[in-house]
Amino acid sequence: MKPIVYLPGAEKTLRRLPRNVAMRIIRKVEAYATDPASLANNVKTLKGRDGIRLRVGDWRVIMRDGVVLEVLAVGPRGSVYD
Repeated sequence: MKPIVYLPGAEKTLRRLPRNVAMRIIRKVEAYATDPASLANNVKTLKGRDGIRLRVGDWRVIMRDGVVLEVLAVGPRGSVYD
């Protein structure tokens, strides 16, 4: 499993979410860090910017995948790309 680093903005958003939603997002990020090739992860490369998008229900997680998995942003599907 790759180490996971949450940037301050993503961490702040997770703290404000209902606990069940935040835990679902964290589990999905950990599942991706364990097995990036799994189709169950629902990951796509972003167009026009660096990073990947992980879909968790109506929420989106923007990440950068390298030696360390960086979680850049967490937000609802419409506004996370702004």
